[in-house]
Amino acid sequence: MAVARFPVLRDRGGNVRGYVQYLSFDVPLAVRLLFTGGDLVVSEPPPTTGIVVALTSMIRRRPYAYYAADVWSDGLVALGAPRALVSVMKGIESFVLRHAATVIAVSEEVAQKVVDFGVARSAVATVDNGVDTEVFTPDGPVAPGARPAFVYTGSMSEWQAPAIFVEALAIVRQRFPEASIRFFGQGVEESHVSEAAARLGLADAVHLGGVIPPAETAEWIRGATAALASIRPGIGYDFAKPTKTYAAAACGTPVVFAGRGAGAALVERNDLGWRSDFTPEAVAQAMIAAAEADGGADHARRRVSRVEWVRQHASLAAAGQRAARRLLASE
Repeated sequence: MAVARFPVLRDRGGNVRGYVQYLSFDVPLAVRLLFTGGDLVVSEPPPTTGIVVALTSMIRRRPYAYYAADVWSDGLVALGAPRALVSVMKGIESFVLRHAATVIAVSEEVAQKVVDFGVARSAVATVDNGVDTEVFTPDGPVAPGARPAFVYTGSMSEWQAPAIFVEALAIVRQRFPEASIRFFGQGVEESHVSEAAARLGLADAVHLGGVIPPAETAEWIRGATAALASIRPGIGYDFAKPTKTYAAAACGTPVVFAGRGAGAALVERNDLGWRSDFTPEAVAQAMIAAAEADGGADHARRRVSRVEWVRQHASLAAAGQRAARRLLASE
């Protein structure tokens, strides 16, 4: 497989955020798609990139598929964006979805939202996220550190609001004074995590490690008491199932999930860890429960059970095969 990359504008934190930055990707993309052959184009969000793919595909008279990881117009509403901006984004998103030969939705909840845009149900395929089970495994190097140790990996966006875990840590340390959290990844909420740690006097217990390779991420997850995942409720993202949940389970590590909706149900229904309401007190109780269960009599059995569940239901290979079969059928 040949991979072509193109540099884009980023903010100080390395994030691609805002349409000027997206435009720095979309303009070169339009040129490339107009003069590059191919039988099918697969587009990921945002919808602004999707509209470039849609229009160039119409000009080239070839089909395209759209990967619906979420619904952007819903997210803008939740953030309180101006009504005009929401209306424009909804129009773009609707156009992209309705003209796609196939839409790959990451969950049934997202699939229904796509159908609500007027897309035929037969054109929508639900393919859950997957994780690389060759990298995220229960066996392998383990990062050292005192316990209980919690780890948060991946995106730190408004949807996750990960500073909730720092607030909870202040409570956890009343029971476990050595408890700590390591954050790996980046996002607009990274500064809020740092600010919360400083405000609560937890600078020595909260570590931000930036973006690290997947193999190193797996080492920290294996060595953690629990991995942390969250979705801030009530902002239109209760349908999300964070990939970090699958990565943790693939390593055998339990998850503490803060929030409600599909992600919380996933953890609870499949015995992948603990779920809690989105309050510091509730999250702290779940983290304490994880610390108390660490190394317990049932620990090994549950670890094996989590790994096996991911291999059967959430491996990247299986998800990729399901998506590929649907895409090939749409050509």
